[in-house]
Amino acid sequence: MNNQYFYEGTSGPWELVIGLEVHAQVTSKAKLFSGASTAFGAEPNTQVAFVDAAMPGMLPVINGFCVEQAIKTGLGINADINLVSVFDRKNYFYADLPLGYQISQFLRPIVGKGHLDIELEDGTVRRIGITRLHLEQDAGKSIHDQHPEKSYIDLNRCGVALMEIVSEPDLRSAEEASAYVHKLHSIVRCLGTCDGNMDQGSMRVDVNVSVRKAGSPFGTRAEIKNVNSIKFLAQAIHYEAERQIAILEEGGEILQETRLFDSARGTTRPMRSKEHAHDYRYFPDPDLPPLVLDPTWVDEIRQTLPELPDAKKARLMKDYELTAYDASILVSEMEIVAYFEKAIKSLKSPTSKVVKLLANWLIGEVFGALNRESKTIEACPVSPSHLAGLINQIQVGVISGKIAKEVFILMWETGKDASSLIEERGLKQVSDDNAILAVIDKILAEHHSMVEEYKSGKDKLFGFFVGQVMKTMGGKANPELVNKLLKQKLEG
Repeated sequence: MNNQYFYEGTSGPWELVIGLEVHAQVTSKAKLFSGASTAFGAEPNTQVAFVDAAMPGMLPVINGFCVEQAIKTGLGINADINLVSVFDRKNYFYADLPLGYQISQFLRPIVGKGHLDIELEDGTVRRIGITRLHLEQDAGKSIHDQHPEKSYIDLNRCGVALMEIVSEPDLRSAEEASAYVHKLHSIVRCLGTCDGNMDQGSMRVDVNVSVRKAGSPFGTRAEIKNVNSIKFLAQAIHYEAERQIAILEEGGEILQETRLFDSARGTTRPMRSKEHAHDYRYFPDPDLPPLVLDPTWVDEIRQTLPELPDAKKARLMKDYELTAYDASILVSEMEIVAYFEKAIKSLKSPTSKVVKLLANWLIGEVFGALNRESKTIEACPVSPSHLAGLINQIQVGVISGKIAKEVFILMWETGKDASSLIEERGLKQVSDDNAILAVIDKILAEHHSMVEEYKSGKDKLFGFFVGQVMKTMGGKANPELVNKLLKQKLEG
């Protein structure tokens, strides 16, 4: 691959075209058309209402809270809210779909066109179009590995509310696709409309991938179903692009089909030929009238939205002069920005300079320690107030940045605050002029010949003298003061 947008083949570069369908489970205690629980991890078939199991005579009743959650999400992705939408029957057979059809939306979804702005590692910002967001019910789960000859059916997920968020085919690289899903993940979690737990299936991605020569019409796409991590998303896209290019360069044709990603092998494999919309025989569900929204209610929901990641990023950059890169990292997860803002409240002097120092410590030392121990920010043994306390100690000159790293390790191991550890371990920085001057005089006397070399033009020896003073004082001398006093002595 010669850059992020083109794959190099034997016949020259190929452009990648990607569209995503993200299935986000609505955060709701009840299902879309029944009062059955949606709690994760229950015993099989213990959270199934009569309507979920398609018992005769049972009629669906829309869950108003799920509708509100869809509206919130639509507003969060800069999309049009359709005041009139229609639920359709999408007809297909699965053993774990008792009705024989899925209640979904097709031509008239609850949310129309929108967009997300994504930022790439090099700072490039791209706007990705969103076609629609529609509400639909999930199917149950078929389990094939519990018996050598039988499959089991668990209907607990059957009827759970999903938001399917469909992008335009605007994505051109695995990096862009990953950034898009990450951004969407942060938005729905910020809104509280989906918990975003990909491990538990609360968010899954169907990936449509095709390749073409630059400027040519779109190629035939293959859809990779149910990708459940951002890491696997990138792997699946890379593999699928290379697979399709190899077929086309050998004179073959790409089949429009549905494929599955094998995370153990890093490959995709065929699942079934891809259906077209007409294959599902969509038609309006006769048991559900059109969903008509009150525009006043939609406006009320708009007024209650929390500060979204983009707005929070802009505020952090404006208020504290943080770089776009640092601000993006800090707002990428709601727990991270919550930690950061709690820490800011504990700073004695929250100037831009001090807040930037706090951000550097959080992104550098804290994230590094969390990654080494595979911990999340919620499990961080250093509290926001304790991290701020460490920054305060650096800022007032009690400790140097070097000693602060030693103190941070002790904080991580003990859970104690910085001031207590500095006092206990005798780590206070020496800022007494006379004490430092005494050591400087001693060092210069011991290295008289090197002093003469320095004075004759060997400026690089200055670092040697600084190092000797710091070593003699056990690293506790105030570095700025050492530099200042040493320069005065050598040039006096």
